[in-house]
Amino acid sequence: GPWIYAPGAVFADLAAAVADGADCIDGIGQLCGDREHVFGAKASTTTMWRLVDERIDAAHLPKIRGARAAARAAAWAAGAAPQAGQPLHIDIDATLVIDHSDNKAQAAPTWKKSFGHHPLLAFLDRPEIAGGEALAGLLRKGNAGSNTAADHITVLEQALASLPDRWRPTADADSEPGVVVRCDSAGATHKFAQACRDRGVGFSFGFPVDARVWDAVDTLSLANGWYPAIDSSGDLRDGAWVAEATSLVNLSTWPPGTRLILRKERPHPGAQLRFTDIDGMRITAFITDTTPGAVPGQLAGLELRHRQHARVEDRIREAKAAGLANLPCHDFDANAAWLEIVLTAADLVAWAQLIGFTHAPELARCEINAFRYRVLHVAARITRGARQLRLRIDATWRWAGAIATAWQRLRAAFP
Repeated sequence: GPWIYAPGAVFADLAAAVADGADCIDGIGQLCGDREHVFGAKASTTTMWRLVDERIDAAHLPKIRGARAAARAAAWAAGAAPQAGQPLHIDIDATLVIDHSDNKAQAAPTWKKSFGHHPLLAFLDRPEIAGGEALAGLLRKGNAGSNTAADHITVLEQALASLPDRWRPTADADSEPGVVVRCDSAGATHKFAQACRDRGVGFSFGFPVDARVWDAVDTLSLANGWYPAIDSSGDLRDGAWVAEATSLVNLSTWPPGTRLILRKERPHPGAQLRFTDIDGMRITAFITDTTPGAVPGQLAGLELRHRQHARVEDRIREAKAAGLANLPCHDFDANAAWLEIVLTAADLVAWAQLIGFTHAPELARCEINAFRYRVLHVAARITRGARQLRLRIDATWRWAGAIATAWQRLRAAFP
């Protein structure tokens, strides 16, 4: 028979409830049921389970990703778009989701001697808010390789497809790429680098520090070829230096124009020194195909841009605080559907902050748990009168005015 609750509407309710704090399907059902006077009648917990367990399979996942891409285009058109003229930075990284049982499909021992899954995620870096936008995610078995080029290419294609049309790169563009992919040394494979080049995407990958790099470090030290590094404010970073070693290491197997940048810095106080930390300096390296002069600050600017890839760890931590820490289903496709729900929830919070709270940086830049406490879970009453429905927020709440302004901005953005 006909659906009482359309599957798309149930999926949206699931994502909104996860953003609000639910971390499993049963919790979502209780959350919606307890607040029916606010959200209206919602599907039962059984219907929600049936959506994730049965209706969303491998054939439906691409359609869900397409719907998320359409929602992103609408949100960006409503005011959540990045600043024009600035490159987009896509951060790709993997994480471990622990399975505390042994009955979930494709759960396997992980490289950290735990047991579970090893999803690969892609986030769009949005420094103006606390979290980034969740572009794509690929659920993988627990023993999936960290540097599997095919998985990185798949996630990259999904991430590019999730961008609105005018923001997607083209391979035949003559100018500097408008999209740059950043990842650690796990993504530094020749196939992935070539895939980025074929799609008109720049790259900035971590590079392993081996004997070739140490020889380059010795040469640069003898030639005084190190330059001061900078921090995010543009000031000189105390105790850190950068240098280019492109001509000192053979990079002929990488795409033409690949550059090798080195960084040395004193480990932070309390850090355990490594055997390779010569003279008390820790060496890191990365490769990029960004041309000289394309980034302000030259070498220091390139190093700062790559170092900001570390923000992806914050994005993953927030995603785990919004449902990613738990894969609730037994079937692999059902857990892949749950991953899409979690990514959608992360996007909902990001768009709300980008559109509604740019006037209140303390709310735009707070992480998900603080955002729930300050905004989503604020004490309020719903009143009806004069044929109008009103939400009366506690006037003594510190952020009541910012919440009211954000509400008006969101209503104006989506009339």
